[in-house]
Amino acid sequence: MNILSYDNTLEGFFTAVFEVYEYKYLNPKIVRQSLAQNALFSEVTPIITQQDKADRVTQRLEKQIGKEGLREILFGFLSENENFEDIVFEIIKYGIEHPNQNILKNYAHPAVLQLSKWVKSVGREAHRMEAFVRFELLQDGIYFAQIKPDFNVLPLTISYFKERYQDQKWLVYDTKRNFGIYYDLKTVEWIQLDLEIKNITQKHDQTERKYQHLWAEYFDHTNIKERKNTKLHIQHVPKRYWKYLTEKRTF
Repeated sequence: MNILSYDNTLEGFFTAVFEVYEYKYLNPKIVRQSLAQNALFSEVTPIITQQDKADRVTQRLEKQIGKEGLREILFGFLSENENFEDIVFEIIKYGIEHPNQNILKNYAHPAVLQLSKWVKSVGREAHRMEAFVRFELLQDGIYFAQIKPDFNVLPLTISYFKERYQDQKWLVYDTKRNFGIYYDLKTVEWIQLDLEIKNITQKHDQTERKYQHLWAEYFDHTNIKERKNTKLHIQHVPKRYWKYLTEKRTF
């Protein structure tokens, strides 16, 4: 088995795919660098990401599966599933064998079916992050929100947050992956901070806690106990998202 490790980026993965065919590796297996150390008894070939090679792979794929197909592969990558490389490489090989087909429409193929499941899960998680995130105003005038999604969906939410909150500075931070996106009223940039999330409430604007209390009280008073349906509520707002909601906090 020839193991090729890449730098945990989608461009790196596509570069590895290109080199599999460029150098005609036999029985190849593509793995992330973070997992390559598990290959104790196999020789690992590190792949250096090359944008031109990655572009050639994406262009070839786009001709066959379109931009929507590339989007599905991106969603699969953002799922962070340890089987992503095997599944997508299997799909790519399948596409080479059937060059005139949109292979992602054949759900009878196990790899295609698995990718479609990742796409649904990642898309649903991104939508819920957009719906359930609550911003808190900090002393420096920045609206801050923390998330900890099951999948790496923050890149998929940039356009949504930028369009919806274009008149204010904001920072959405993924505490699980330790990076965030910051909007300064002009551009969005990726940032990595040494955040003490537990102490973030100490940096609230003077009015923030007041409005949080008011919102929680409003939610409590408008909640008609006789019509309370906890089971239905959890179906629409799963408990793992409650930590993002001001109205679910205890003050």
